[in-house]
Amino acid sequence: MPNHHRGEIEAEIGGRKRTLVLTLGALAEMEAGFGEGDLVALAGRFAQGRLSSRDLIRIIGAGLRGAGEAVTDDQVAHMASPDGAEGYVRIAAALIEATFGPVEA
Repeated sequence: MPNHHRGEIEAEIGGRKRTLVLTLGALAEMEAGFGEGDLVALAGRFAQGRLSSRDLIRIIGAGLRGAGEAVTDDQVAHMASPDGAEGYVRIAAALIEATFGPVEA
């Protein structure tokens, strides 16, 4: 059961329900992966509302690793969402909102 006070979400991906959370380590990983210098720049990137498929993989992968799953981005790229592309977007958006609060585009 996800702890929403800690920014955890639950999502079905790869054929099962999983917990995702953007810990401080996961956020640092995302800063490096996105080439952003700090959390404000990272949040600003998300506020633009434009995410590539690769961005979704990075966000979901960081969230899974933050929750303790030992997965690579390549493994995440091959995980199925029951709602297809829309499901991946929904998972990433929920994770970003759980971490940063509502982000206005």
